[in-house]
Amino acid sequence: MKKIFVLFALSLILFQQGIAQVRQTVAVLGDSYSTYEGFIPEGNAVWYHNPAHTDQTDVSSVEQTWWWQVAKEGGYKLGMINAYSGSTICNTGYNDQDFTDRSFLSRSGNLGNPDIILICGATNDSWAGVKMGEYQYTDWKRADLYYFRPAMAKMLSDIRQRYPNVKVYFILNSELKDEINQSVETVCRHYDVPLIKLKDIDKKAGHPSVKGMKSMAEQVLKVLKDASPI
Repeated sequence: MKKIFVLFALSLILFQQGIAQVRQTVAVLGDSYSTYEGFIPEGNAVWYHNPAHTDQTDVSSVEQTWWWQVAKEGGYKLGMINAYSGSTICNTGYNDQDFTDRSFLSRSGNLGNPDIILICGATNDSWAGVKMGEYQYTDWKRADLYYFRPAMAKMLSDIRQRYPNVKVYFILNSELKDEINQSVETVCRHYDVPLIKLKDIDKKAGHPSVKGMKSMAEQVLKVLKDASPI
């Protein structure tokens, strides 16, 4: 009986250690800031190429991307990196083009099976000057989703429904329009999504440099660790 008890206790300890060592999976929903050739779905537009286009960036390896550093330093597993260069959250893109095929809203259901979702967006909505629309949290029509606020709300609503018990964070770029910043803050607050406001990100051609990527990773990791230490 004593031997059985010892074996049971040992098995329980090993089981608990196994649980403790299970690493959480991080998925990313993003735009050009989160792309890296060969690590995003085939057909998605890329900004960070392999080999690097040195005329537009000094980022030359996947290990220098913000999300790779978050996974490495935070002890996470990398899941789906669904990033598309030039994509907007809403279905309106540059020059009033229809971006339904690449919008964050359309891609939000293709994030695998993560424990944590990091959404890094709204930059192109700001740069493209998309229309804001009204705050709307239900009964969306197709036409509503060409406006930023309704699309932002539906995206977070869809993610909350599709990924229950998953931690969701929104990463907001620096130097965006005030109306974008305020809208993101308001909608994130409605869905209880923590907002990570980036500060002092070094950029080249409007995109994070190696230095900027490191700073992004550090700012994201600080929030993740404060929320749920590993």
